[in-house]
Amino acid sequence: MKLAKDLMNIPITIEKDAKISEVIKKLLDNKISRIIITNKGNPLGIVSEKDLAFFLLEDKTNRTMDEILVKEIMKGLVMINPNATIKQCATMMLDEKTSSLAISTGNKVHGIITKTDLAKFYAENYAGKRTVGEFMTSVYSWAYADDPLYKVLSKMIRKKISRIVLRNENEEPIGVLSFKDLFKTALQSGNKKIIKEQKPNLSVTIFRKGFASESGFGKITPARDIMTGKIISVNYDDDLAKVCKILLDKKIHGAGVLSARHRLIGIISKTDVAQAIATMN
Repeated sequence: MKLAKDLMNIPITIEKDAKISEVIKKLLDNKISRIIITNKGNPLGIVSEKDLAFFLLEDKTNRTMDEILVKEIMKGLVMINPNATIKQCATMMLDEKTSSLAISTGNKVHGIITKTDLAKFYAENYAGKRTVGEFMTSVYSWAYADDPLYKVLSKMIRKKISRIVLRNENEEPIGVLSFKDLFKTALQSGNKKIIKEQKPNLSVTIFRKGFASESGFGKITPARDIMTGKIISVNYDDDLAKVCKILLDKKIHGAGVLSARHRLIGIISKTDVAQAIATMN
């Protein structure tokens, strides 16, 4: 089996004194969900889009995104030896509830391995071994697409989840709302609907007190206006390796799982793929 050092990548980084607005833009521009925080080029910590969203939605100050530095939010790196097996990497990610590990010896960080790397490893090495149904998560969070945005966000914060399935009035899943969708909306300076009563620098006030408040934008805007309008789905009995390729090609963290009657019965995610690797003989 390959080792951690065989799968590791050189991570995208940003300095600890970077503004939150700069961090979010870099995440979106590079289509990544986490970034390594450095101090004069030396790895110091890590922050994810989920960390950023929870902080911005829960922080009670009135500072803008240009006034908050990423070092206030970053978390410590979870380290693993370069010679650890991929199974050990998957097990540590699950145990530490993290989506990435820093590959290190002593105090030196050589690279990073993520659940995306695990999905790629599984796709290349375990074709035909397991099915989606063996590892999917059958319980998932959902809300109605016509619910006001603040209500849906409150549920996401309460459950500590970064994405939620949205249903229509017929109980049919029609889309997904994620923190990435919110970040994209918040940084679209030309969107008059959001900034008509705000300065065009899109302060953090719009994100926190606009999206998540029971008045203003968060009240009058239904979740469907922000959501990604299509759920990528796979079948219950599909080969898990094939599904890993779909997650990688579509650059998504998870997909809906359909029954033989084409009903959404669960979610298959990169976390589930890590679980599959951790239980392999």
